[in-house]
Amino acid sequence: MKNADCHIHMVLDGQYWKAAIEDHAHRVNETLCHARLARYQALGYTYLRDGGDRWGVGARAKALAPAYGITYRTPLAPLCLAGHYGKFIGLTYENPTEFAKLVVRQRREGADFVKIMISGLMDFDCCGRLTEEGLPPTLIQELVHIAHEEGQAVMAHGNGARTVEAAALAGVDSIEHGAYLDRDALEAMKNAGTVWVPTLSTVGNLKGKGRFDDEQTQKILESTTRNLQCFAAMGGLIAPGSDAGAWQVPHGCETEYDLLQQAGIDQQTLEAGTKRIMETF
Repeated sequence: MKNADCHIHMVLDGQYWKAAIEDHAHRVNETLCHARLARYQALGYTYLRDGGDRWGVGARAKALAPAYGITYRTPLAPLCLAGHYGKFIGLTYENPTEFAKLVVRQRREGADFVKIMISGLMDFDCCGRLTEEGLPPTLIQELVHIAHEEGQAVMAHGNGARTVEAAALAGVDSIEHGAYLDRDALEAMKNAGTVWVPTLSTVGNLKGKGRFDDEQTQKILESTTRNLQCFAAMGGLIAPGSDAGAWQVPHGCETEYDLLQQAGIDQQTLEAGTKRIMETF
């Protein structure tokens, strides 16, 4: 049953991110929030987990969501190291001390959890390449520790085997995206009880759109699919999250469950991962 999307961005619209952000730049556009929540409600969704934004859109959506029968969770703004990926949507910090202050501040302001940005994106024109390598393992460990000490679960935007392995060894609660993993990274996630939210729609929805090389995007999708199958066979936790709002991933996008099913991930596995997300976040 499609009742949860464990990774969305209410601030974005699935098209052009700059224009979407501009819709909320001066004041949260509640009309858009209402329309998107109504669509999720019509599709039967009862749980949404936002990936965060620094304009308060996710926070406002959380306040509106109960009227639609939806449990809504948000980290408020994602936190990213200055000079690294994430500044376009999150808040930056220069060092762990500043990070800790942001964690405390956002918790007081109503953040349900902490989201950290620990790597770049996939280069959709070149399978196996990231736009930026991950943060040092020692820093990842410190970030996760700080958040946990404040009683906050941690969602991590992370790609690349060593980056994800480091996050899992640090006890991160969920990994978002998770491109280009290997067995060591998968085993670390399994042993830590880390939930993998692979956001397959961000890749699968690109095919045939003319923006990226279709052969490369297919290879990326196949790579993640193989790792998902391996992780599921280990008994790893997997949850559905579309990354709604990303390019070609509209709110209420139903391709995520379809792509997970095509990858061979059964309903029981998804229910277990979703249950863990709901309990943790």
